Parts: sequence; structure tokens; C-alpha cells
Amino acid sequence: MTRAVRGAAAAAVAALSLSLALTACGGGDDGGKNAESKPTGPRLSVSGAYLPQPAMPDMAAGFLTVRNTGGAADELTSVTTPLSDDVTLHATEGTRMRHVATMKVPAGGELKLASGGSHLMLGKLSHKPKVGEKVRFTLHFAASGPIEVEVPVQPTTYRPED
Repeated sequence: MTRAVRGAAAAAVAALSLSLALTACGGGDDGGKNAESKPTGPRLSVSGAYLPQPAMPDMAAGFLTVRNTGGAADELTSVTTPLSDDVTLHATEGTRMRHVATMKVPAGGELKLASGGSHLMLGKLSHKPKVGEKVRFTLHFAASGPIEVEVPVQPTTYRPED
């Protein structure tokens, strides 16, 4: 065997060995996926937001869905809006409604605030919003950054299709 052939064969063996070593190192217990493809933290989005036109001049309810496609849970901690300095989170369990400090947004799941269920309660409104108006809400979370949404005011009897 000539020196050139031996050198080429040695280089090929070294490249193959390095390739096999790198493949073995990347295998871990994640099924061969690298860390970048794993959803590690919460990934939140908001949809279906609406505010029924309030029947009373100083109080309203808000509804929306927060989806979390990430790999970690988060919590809705507060909501702010120019419409009210008094926005509270209300959980409904059975027929009982109670004020809560936070609402969980599970990993791979959703927090649904809907008529007849858990919701946002806005008190001391700056004005009575009219149908067609849009109200800015800023949702604040324990782990994720705030999310701003434009919330349309719908007729008092509005019920979205699920």
C-alpha cells in the first residue's frame, strides 16, 4: 500500500470514528432531539377576547382564551386596561364565583374565561363602552412577558360559537 493510500484510509477511518462519536453523544434521553426543539418555557397566545356591552354603567365582564403551547405552565396574575382601574380575576366553581389572585395556564393547555364560567370583572368603568368599540387589555403573567390585546365590545347577549 502506498503512503498516499494509507493516508487517505487513515483519514477516512478518523472521519467515520468522529461521526459515530458525535452521533452517540447527541442521543441522550430526549429521543435524539436537540434542546432547541423542546418547548421549554411557556408560549402564550390569546384568542376569542370580547367584552359584552355592560348592562350597568360601572361594571363589565371580560372573556378570552389564553393558550400555552410551551412545555411549562404559567399563571395569569393581573389584567390592566384604560377602561378600569379595578380589574379582578374571578374563578367559577360549580355555581360559586370567587375572586382569585392568579389563574393557571397549564403547559400544553389553555385557560378559558367564558360566560357562565371563570372571567374578568371590571369595576368602576371610566365610561360605558359601546358595541363596536375596542378596549385594550394588557395581560400580565408570572413567567411570561405581558400580552396586549384589542378586545371588541359585543352586544350584551353575544355568545361566541365554540
